Amino acid sequence: GQLAGRFLRHFASLGDGQRTVVAPEALSRFYLEGNARDKVGASWMTREDRLTEIDDYVHYLDVVFSEVAHDRPPPGGIHVLGFSQGTATACRWLVSGRARADRLILWGGEVPPDLDLARARERWERTTLLLVAGSTDQFITPKVLARDQQRLTDHGIAYRVERFEGGHEIRDDVLTRVAG
Repeated sequence: GQLAGRFLRHFASLGDGQRTVVAPEALSRFYLEGNARDKVGASWMTREDRLTEIDDYVHYLDVVFSEVAHDRPPPGGIHVLGFSQGTATACRWLVSGRARADRLILWGGEVPPDLDLARARERWERTTLLLVAGSTDQFITPKVLARDQQRLTDHGIAYRVERFEGGHEIRDDVLTRVAG
């Protein structure tokens, strides 16, 4: 639900002059509280015309990536972080799009249940996968995390889990630790 500008504030601590942080904004905007006076948020997709929206955002992210990376990976590699609903977006993009990543960080969100994990295993062969979840995250409960871990294991996809004390949030100390 966050616009890119608000989301980028979480990454200020990574501004070391060596990294480029890019936060593509989801394509579908909406009012967060249901009327025109409230804050505006953005969503990657809804269930309405879902497959077309997925195709649209995969293409959009490929274009953004091409513009930023100029089809050359940066010296420090490509690190993709999806937060909340963005984890499904990041997974789908890195399975269906043109880009490859050195690291994929899924934070406070799940691997989409409909993701082709056999294809993901092929596409993520050289990608380090990290699942990050807060101990009190109301969305990524231990049961949801265990289900994702089992699915990944069943498909031979290597991953690491990083747990922290907290909820459905990006915490600066954890981000600094996992950003490497």
